[in-house]
Amino acid sequence: MKKTLLISVFITLITCTLSCEVQDDNHVPESIQAQNFVWKGLNLYYLWQTDVPDLADNRFSNQEGLNQFLKTYNDPKVLFQDLLNKPVSQYPNSGESIDRFSVIFSDYTQLEGILSGTTLNNGAEIGLYYKNNSQTDIFGVVRYILPGSDAALKNVQRGDLFYAIDGTALTVNNYRTLLSSNSYTLYLAHYDSGNITPNGQSVTLTKSVISENPVHITSVIQSGAHRIGYLMYNGFYPQYESALNQAFAELKSAGITELVLDLRYNSGGSIATATRLASMITGQFSGQVFAKEQWNAKIESYYNSHGLSDRFYNRFTTDLGNGENIQSIQLNKIWILTSKATASASELVINGLKPYIQVIQIGDATVGKNVGSITLYDSPNFSKNGANTKHKYAMQPLVLKVVNKDGFGNYINGLAPNFEYKENLGQMGVLGQADEPLLQKAIQNISGAGRSSLRPGRDFKMFQDQRIEAQLKSEMYKTAAILP
Repeated sequence: MKKTLLISVFITLITCTLSCEVQDDNHVPESIQAQNFVWKGLNLYYLWQTDVPDLADNRFSNQEGLNQFLKTYNDPKVLFQDLLNKPVSQYPNSGESIDRFSVIFSDYTQLEGILSGTTLNNGAEIGLYYKNNSQTDIFGVVRYILPGSDAALKNVQRGDLFYAIDGTALTVNNYRTLLSSNSYTLYLAHYDSGNITPNGQSVTLTKSVISENPVHITSVIQSGAHRIGYLMYNGFYPQYESALNQAFAELKSAGITELVLDLRYNSGGSIATATRLASMITGQFSGQVFAKEQWNAKIESYYNSHGLSDRFYNRFTTDLGNGENIQSIQLNKIWILTSKATASASELVINGLKPYIQVIQIGDATVGKNVGSITLYDSPNFSKNGANTKHKYAMQPLVLKVVNKDGFGNYINGLAPNFEYKENLGQMGVLGQADEPLLQKAIQNISGAGRSSLRPGRDFKMFQDQRIEAQLKSEMYKTAAILP
């Protein structure tokens, strides 16, 4: 009840910055109700609201003026893109865009599924790379397989390469269409001294609704006097926090002395879950600041003026969201594996831990996503409760930036590793095994062993990580539409 009241008061007060007439949704024609929702949600919450002229509080003197503007947009998605601050859809060249991650969905059930790790999926998690000396031709590599999926049943393996789908060679122009089908055939290839050579084999995969448990692999590796825990964690999904906590309980019970946290394919998720993961890794900093959120001037002004500024802080904790006690392991040092697919909440964990413990990053530079979002529905307070029944649009706009205890959060070009090692597509190894190249690098660093006999393969330029390409897979988000 207290939370609901605070939400109501918050909306009432914060919207006083706009004229009452502009807020009068009773005078919005049904044909533009979704567009009205888009404008008002972004006007209130968007991180860069003051940088977009059409989102200015004085842009329209009344609701009728806003209506006339909205009627020029037949598609709410087009309006959404036009109201963003240099979105990547309109500024596609490297370094041009500012907003690379805000998204909108015409059906919020799809959005909710992705945020919870539930998607239409064939189980083959892939990355796409440019072929040698080409800016248009690409190929795919399977990075890992989801248990129980069609790919698992068809014996698709990590490291499998493919150059075509349904007989059509992959290019930067057709890959979305080819990969969007519910069923398709991968045409496989060999890694031939750095060349991608067709091998005459193929496999047909069919998508189904899959809920991914992000706790992918947990193991303990003995290396001399070192008892090394290994955890591959692939998504910050709140409903799997107990499974994550159980993994830490098992590692703790096994008496590990070091931990290798594999985030190379983890493109993000819940800020709260990231804070709880950091609390599992440590445990000695309960109550201290893990990360601070920076919102737009409207939101910050409201909270600061009402003595609620502490709500922008995410603090190390001893409990999960369901009240379960966190199984912390009190580490002072951690090894984290990263790649060009490591993003948002994963980067938050790395950046948030650095002021407290030694973080040794091995692999490739990360994506560079230091901003987060919330889910907005078309309702009076933008929560799902009371959402407009005339449409199912919902949006996930960027509304906050995160910084660590020391105020650092400027890593839009990614977090650079301490030890750089890009995956060799011809020698990817078995995840969780001590001789898997990135894990082997970490073990050698921990144990002080000699140099590895492994050598980097040909460095193919990544075109796209499919987890990031899939909308919202790279989100860092608050789990409540209205920050209480």
